Amino acid sequence: MSNVLIIAEAFKGQVRRASLHALGAGQQLARRTGGTLHVVLLGKGIGEAAKSLAGYGATVHAADHDALAAPLAEAHAPVVAALARAIGATYVGAAATTYGKDLTPRAAALLDAAMATEVTAFAGEGATVLFRRPMWAGNVLADVELVTAVKAFTIRPTEYAQATAGAAGEVKAAAVEVPALKTRYVSFKEVKSERPELTEARVVVSGGRGTKGDFKPLEALADALGGALGASRAAVDAGWVPNDWQVGQTGKVVAPDLYVAAGISGAIQHVAGMKGSKVIVAINKDPEAPIFQIADYGLVGDLFKVLPELVAKVKAGSGH
Repeated sequence: MSNVLIIAEAFKGQVRRASLHALGAGQQLARRTGGTLHVVLLGKGIGEAAKSLAGYGATVHAADHDALAAPLAEAHAPVVAALARAIGATYVGAAATTYGKDLTPRAAALLDAAMATEVTAFAGEGATVLFRRPMWAGNVLADVELVTAVKAFTIRPTEYAQATAGAAGEVKAAAVEVPALKTRYVSFKEVKSERPELTEARVVVSGGRGTKGDFKPLEALADALGGALGASRAAVDAGWVPNDWQVGQTGKVVAPDLYVAAGISGAIQHVAGMKGSKVIVAINKDPEAPIFQIADYGLVGDLFKVLPELVAKVKAGSGH
C-alpha cells in the first residue's frame, strides 16, 4: 500500500482548478496502488477551501499559519516534507503550476525523492508505476521509473480529468514548523483584468506573428465569447503582448473547451501548450500552416477580415 499526498493550491479563498486535476491524478494513483489519498493545503485563512477539498474522498491536511501566508517554497516545503513522513506517503505530487513547480522540487529534496515533471500519464504494470512525461519539446514521450523510496511528481493539468466527488473526508490541522528563512516575501503585483485567467478560461483566443502586433480583433472576439487572450512566443518576444499571455512549451499549458488560434503557424512548442483543447479553430492565410493538422476547424483567410465577421455573428447569436 502506497499513500499518496497531493499538494493543493488556493487563491483568494478558492481552490485552483489545476489542483482539482492534480487531485484527479492522485485518485488514479491511490486506486492503482491501494493506498490512501491525502491532500495538503497551505496558507492563511484557508479553512473554507480545505473543507471544499474534503468532498473528494481524501483526508485533507490544512496548514493554516501566518508563516505560510505568502507562497514561499522555502517556507512551505518543510511542512509538506514533514507531513509526507508523518503519513507514510510514497507519492507526493502537485499540478505543474508556477507554485507547484517551485514547491515540489524543494519538498522532494528534503525527502531524498527522485522527481518527474510535467507528467501526462501513469504507465507500467503491477506495482511498478512509470511516469510518462514529454521530452525534447514534446517530440518524445518517455516512461520514467523513479526508484527512490518516496517519489515526487508534477502533473500537466490538461492531461488529467478533475477529481470525482466521493465520501466526505476528514479535515485535519497540519503541524507547522517553519525554519528561519533566507528569503522574504516582498509583494505580489496582480495583473487585473475583467477577462478570466488564461489557465482557468473555458475559451481562449490566441494570436501569433500573423497579427503583426494588432490584437484588437482578437480582444473583440475574446470579449464576445467571454474568453481569455493568449499568444505565441513570437508575439511575446516581439513585445506585442505581456509574457503572461504566452501559451506553449515555455509558457502556459491550457486546455479550454474552445481554442481559437489566429495568425499562429503551429510550431511544435506552441502546440505542446494547447493540444489538449477540446475544440481547436485555426485561422491563417497560409493553407500549409502546421496548425491546420491539429485543428478541428480551419479557415484559410485574413484574420483582420475574418475575426470582425465572426464577432458580428457571435453578437447576433447572443442578441447583443
